[in-house]
Amino acid sequence: MFPIERQEQIKQLIQMNKTLRISELSERFNVSEMTIHRDLNPLVEEGLISKFSGGMSLIEKNYQTLSDPNNCVYCYKPNRSNMVYHLILPGGEIESACCAHCGLLRHRQLGQEVSHAICYDFFLNTTISASLTWFVMDTTLNVACCQPQVLTFANGADARKFVNGFGGTVYGFREAMDTVYQQMFEHSECCDDD
Repeated sequence: MFPIERQEQIKQLIQMNKTLRISELSERFNVSEMTIHRDLNPLVEEGLISKFSGGMSLIEKNYQTLSDPNNCVYCYKPNRSNMVYHLILPGGEIESACCAHCGLLRHRQLGQEVSHAICYDFFLNTTISASLTWFVMDTTLNVACCQPQVLTFANGADARKFVNGFGGTVYGFREAMDTVYQQMFEHSECCDDD
């Protein structure tokens, strides 16, 4: 079966089921999970689906705005007040992501449609503009959220001190957005083990 045929069947399946596991699709189509990840990338870029660890969800237009601030617009998990990432759209609509990981991926998806974004300092729990935030990734501290996890800091010095104690790498806004995307999607394009 050609990739385009699998993508069409995946589109039909996701529209019926709303969420699917990568492993289920791999078994169904008798291909590797890496192949499924490659098949999904165009659907992510199209804005039809969002990928999360081990699966994907259908993105329904206007699924989550101010009327549903309790669930992540990207992975649909419940939002945690101290980690939420708010995307403010023109016209005052707000989309909420459960963490900076999902927030950065959704922000990248929406691009110029986002007028601004707000997240919370990991230490102080104060609001900060996402574009001015320092993002820490690959730390040994596990906060039990989406992977690769992304922690947010208002102050670069605080982020570097945190990394000194718990490991990881500090990124600026654009770097963090690109790095999360690369870790989630581009690594699946490097090889095919069919």
